[in-house]
Amino acid sequence: MNFRFERAGLEDVEELAPLFDEYRSYYGQVSDLEAAREFLKARLQGEESVIFMAVAGEGADKRTYGMAQLYPSFSSITVQRVWILNDLFVTEEQRGQGLGSLLLEGVRGFAQGTGAKGLTLSTMTHNTGAQRLYEAQGYIRDEGFFTYYLYF
Repeated sequence: MNFRFERAGLEDVEELAPLFDEYRSYYGQVSDLEAAREFLKARLQGEESVIFMAVAGEGADKRTYGMAQLYPSFSSITVQRVWILNDLFVTEEQRGQGLGSLLLEGVRGFAQGTGAKGLTLSTMTHNTGAQRLYEAQGYIRDEGFFTYYLYF
């Protein structure tokens, strides 16, 4: 199968929603296809995120097998844009086919094209497969900062 990297638009929300719902379920959330659809739609309509897809096929045969969602942020220290790679997901049946690398290389090119300082991401400590992929792509694990959260 030939896969390609594409930027998603509002017209892709219906195709992306089941994939995003599966991603959320992977992280322990109850499946809610409508919430996934509305969340993606709101992010794209509000230009609050940029979403990319790994797709194969054309027209009615087009199918999405992976996605990456970026959120904009900024570094006050370097006074530059930073992109947060918040969501990266490849369907289980397509893992190991290079789609994660395709998405990571694509988002790197996008971020560089915006003049960004870089990309940042987080992953679960037990997600060693993703960690190996990130490190193979040149991502460096932060050893100098702790991350804190305040949940409401």
